[in-house]
Amino acid sequence: MIRFGDYNELAVKRTASFGLYLDAGTGNSSDDILLPTGSITGDKPQIGDIVTVFIYKDSKDRLIATMKKPLAKVNELAYLRVSGVSEFGAFVDFGLERDILVPKREQKYPMLKESSYLVFLYEDKTGRLAASTEVDRYLENAEEGTYKMGDEVRGVVYGKQTNDSLMVALDNRYRAVVLKTEYFTRILPGEIVEGTVKKIYEDGRIGFTPRKKMVEAKEELSDKIMSYLKFHGGSMPYNDKSTPEEISSAFASSKNYFKIALGNLMKKGLIEQDEKGTHLKEK
Repeated sequence: MIRFGDYNELAVKRTASFGLYLDAGTGNSSDDILLPTGSITGDKPQIGDIVTVFIYKDSKDRLIATMKKPLAKVNELAYLRVSGVSEFGAFVDFGLERDILVPKREQKYPMLKESSYLVFLYEDKTGRLAASTEVDRYLENAEEGTYKMGDEVRGVVYGKQTNDSLMVALDNRYRAVVLKTEYFTRILPGEIVEGTVKKIYEDGRIGFTPRKKMVEAKEELSDKIMSYLKFHGGSMPYNDKSTPEEISSAFASSKNYFKIALGNLMKKGLIEQDEKGTHLKEK
């Protein structure tokens, strides 16, 4: 039985000027599957040879074979680029001649051309390959020991919770979350985030922060504050009494990290604070 959207090992049954026909195993030659010449990799197989091919459908909805390897197969998650957008949905490139449609009803958010998103490949009711951004149900909670506190991780954002915490897939497999208090810039579905494991929940979900380690973050934010002061004539209206909202808007940082950076600069004798804000210290 042919596994659609997957790899199959089939015998070459006959040749044609435009490719090879593979035995579908039905006993009926009309069911033989075409392997076009342009989809053959390496040496051309001979009649009787067993070849490993990926089976999908061409533009006329006929089963077709290829020796080229797609970026994903049916019932798998993959991070794929949008090659085009139409009134029916978005098309994602999965590495073969024909792109895969993500129907509008399967889009949890608008998909933009040339952006990449985590999608799940499935066979739709018409027998075609399709994809969906509804990926959470196909992710797993990590088993004990998969990650530990302090591990550096990388994942793709696939949605937001009602409280604006980010839903992230680590390694296209495990559920993770970035709390609203752990990020300070606009992050959209499809974006890649990197960070450090901060919490492992009882259900196996991974809580992590995209913020850099304290030492790195302190130095980076200190440089950002100094640049801001120099660009604004040596003064700014922000100090350690400013609100978290003001700090987040101006520096994309938490107030806690901002205060640490200010303390670092004051310790170095570079700045001073008063009720009006923060100022470069005169040499």
